[in-house]
Amino acid sequence: MSDDGHEQNGHERVPSRQRRRFPGISSRAYEHPADRSALVALRKLSGFDAVFKALSGLLPERSLRLLFLSDSVRVSDQQFTHLNDMLRDACYILDLEKVPPMYVTQDPQPNAMCIGLDEPIIVVTTGLVELLDEEEMRAVVGHEVGHALSGHSVYRTILLFLTSLALKVAWIPLGNLAILAIVTALREWFRKSELSADRAGLLVGQDLRASMRGLMKIAGGNHLHEMNVDAFLQQAEEYEAGGDLRDSVLKILNVLPRSHPFTTVRAAELKKWAASRDYQRIMDGHYPRRAEDKDTSVGDSFKESAASYASDVKASKDPLMKLVSDFAGGAGNLGGRVKRGFDGFTSPPPPKDTPPRDTPPEPEGGQA
Repeated sequence: MSDDGHEQNGHERVPSRQRRRFPGISSRAYEHPADRSALVALRKLSGFDAVFKALSGLLPERSLRLLFLSDSVRVSDQQFTHLNDMLRDACYILDLEKVPPMYVTQDPQPNAMCIGLDEPIIVVTTGLVELLDEEEMRAVVGHEVGHALSGHSVYRTILLFLTSLALKVAWIPLGNLAILAIVTALREWFRKSELSADRAGLLVGQDLRASMRGLMKIAGGNHLHEMNVDAFLQQAEEYEAGGDLRDSVLKILNVLPRSHPFTTVRAAELKKWAASRDYQRIMDGHYPRRAEDKDTSVGDSFKESAASYASDVKASKDPLMKLVSDFAGGAGNLGGRVKRGFDGFTSPPPPKDTPPRDTPPEPEGGQA
């Protein structure tokens, strides 16, 4: 465990509150199943590393590094020392040998990212630093170190590049469609990777309340005295269960352009994982090691991912997911249920003075 005043493996000034350390932990321990299966498959591809090294010549990574070095503040023993302590501690807890460089950049929008092909760089905005307290910020730093340990920085850099490229070739219809298809797929993966990194942040901070507070502040600003964790989580439940099939479709459309899941959803997912047996086993010291990564089966990872999706669909209260679950279970009258779910969406209701369609008029003199 980490102790104040000790120097271990080059990590100094570890916070006084004791936190469990995870020597040799593999990122598979905290990765969301969908995130994990995609990463395992990519890492197993023949020539994968060579392809991305070739792409590095096309990507503006050198430019990004020079930009942050010249126009941001690098976290160190002399600058933003409290963030430097958090960064070293996060790398110590997750046993990340090389501490990635970290920069603070002037931007009122609260944000953080981990980018880079050859080596990850962590960037946090002044808006985020000013918004969060120490323990909330510790979870965010752990979140970004989790991205670094998982190798997410590579794909995040590719996503940023392709998003920029899509804007530049928007006037080429087919070219733009092809790039947008790749960007959409990468965004779907990246949303799952954010859930993974939230878990890494919890493993570093080891304070679920601080993680929840940070997510609430990102959603509602620095008005913590006006917010409540239980009410915030209730929003996530209402979001998932509320409405009909029309709302389910609108949810999908709303999330497609986003790189991050909605904040209430992230909070609910993190709380669920913190209460799981998987989290408790990690805290007890039982977790996959990095030394075993080379023996990971792509097939097993895809099976875990499929099982996770099936479980999520079965447990979901979303109308569309319930319909899919019922259909998979052999429930009848699917067409009728879909029609009822969209009733009133494609055609306006009949006027109040007009009898409903297909209803014969009542005989004169009242009901028979």
